[in-house]
Amino acid sequence: MKTCDIIGISDNRQQWFAPEVMNVIQGGHVFSGGRRHHEIVAPLLPSDAVWLDITVPLEGVFKQYEAVEHVVIFASGDPLFYGFANTVQRECKGVVMRVFPSFNSLQMLTHRLLLPYHDMRIVSLTGRPWQEFDRALIEQATKIGILTDREHTPSAIARRMLEYGYTHYQMHVGEHLGNPQAERVTTLTLEEAATSTFAMPNCVILEGNRSLPLREGGGRVSTFGLPDSSFALLDGRAKMITKMPIRLLALQALDLTHRHTLWDIGACTGSVSIEARLLFPHLHVVAFEIRPECEAIIRANARHHGALGIEVRMGDFLEDPLGVAPFPPDAIFIGGHGGRLKEIMAKVLTVLAPGGVIVMNSVKAPLVKTDSHQLWDEACREFALQQEPPMRVVIDEYHPIEILKAYKPTQTSPNK
Repeated sequence: MKTCDIIGISDNRQQWFAPEVMNVIQGGHVFSGGRRHHEIVAPLLPSDAVWLDITVPLEGVFKQYEAVEHVVIFASGDPLFYGFANTVQRECKGVVMRVFPSFNSLQMLTHRLLLPYHDMRIVSLTGRPWQEFDRALIEQATKIGILTDREHTPSAIARRMLEYGYTHYQMHVGEHLGNPQAERVTTLTLEEAATSTFAMPNCVILEGNRSLPLREGGGRVSTFGLPDSSFALLDGRAKMITKMPIRLLALQALDLTHRHTLWDIGACTGSVSIEARLLFPHLHVVAFEIRPECEAIIRANARHHGALGIEVRMGDFLEDPLGVAPFPPDAIFIGGHGGRLKEIMAKVLTVLAPGGVIVMNSVKAPLVKTDSHQLWDEACREFALQQEPPMRVVIDEYHPIEILKAYKPTQTSPNK
C-alpha cells in the first residue's frame, strides 16, 4: 500500500458524505474496515469493490494491504482520535495518507448533553488496561470521557469506582450514537450503572459532583501523607507498618516523579505502595508479599484509600517468575527481606532498568541479630552499586532508622 484514504463514519445506517468524500468512494476499488463498517457503507461501494475486513491479529490485515497500491479505509468517528489512522501511521512507514474525519463518539455524546468538553479528560479503555482511567480518578479529574470495549463496560467502570469509593460522579452513557433507530443517551448514578446492561458500541462521560458524599475513606485524600491510623494492620501490630514520616522520606529517596514502575518487596500492609500510588498516579505499582494473610489486608487498605490499580503478587519473591512481569521496574523499595537481602538484590538486578534506584530502611535495634545495613553494604559492593550517604531518622520512642539508597550502574563495569 502506497496511498490510503481513511474516512470517519458514525453508527448511522444512512451516511451522508461531502462530495469530496463521495468522489473518493466512487473512485476506489479496495476498501477496508470492521464488519460493522461494511454493513453501513456497503450500499455506497462500487459494484466491483473488494473488501478487506480489519480483524485481529492486525499483522494479517497489513500483509493484505501490502499487495495493493491504494486502500480506502472506513473507521469510527475521527480516525486520528485513538483510531485506526494512528495504527496505519505506525505500521506503514512512508504511506501517503489522507483523513476525512467525522465526530468521534465522545464529541457526539457531549453534543447530545449540551456539555462543554474543552476541559474533559479523555481515557481510552478500548483494548487497554485500567491504568490511565485509575490515574484520572486519583488525580480527581472532574470530567472524564471514556472509550469502552466489551470488557471495560459502563457497568464494570461503575463497579470499579464504587469499590474504591469514587462515588461523587454521575455517569452519562451514549449507545449507538449517530444511529437514529438505536441511539440512546442515559444519565445514571453509579449504583444504577453498576447493575445495568448497555448495547455496544457505547461510550461514557463521568461528571464529578462535589455535592455528592464521598464514602468514608474513599477517594484520594488531600493531605500529604496518610495517617498510620488509617491502615488495617497485620495482627494489629503497630510496628508492622512503615511509619508515615519514614514512608514519605523513602518515597522521596526513590525519586518517583521521574520513574515509571515501582516494586514494593515485602509490602505487608501495602502502606508504601498505597502512598506511592496516590502521590504519583502515573506509576505502575507492584506489591510483593510472602505472607498469605497480608493479601486481604493490602487489598482492603487500597480500597479504603482509593488506591486503584496496585498489582498484588503473593508468594516468595525469590520464586516469582519475574519474566512474566509486564512492567520492568526502575524503582525498588525493599520493605522486608527475611535475611535474604543479597539474594533478593541479585534477582532484582536482573530486571531493574539501568540507572534504576533501590531503597531500603534499616532499623538500628540492639537485639536484632542480623545487621541489615551490613548486608546492604556487602550486597552493594558485590554488585557494584552506587550508594548515597544513608539518612538517619529517629521517631518518638522507636529505634533509629537509616534510609539506604543505591543506583544500578547505567553501564556495566568491564571487570564485572
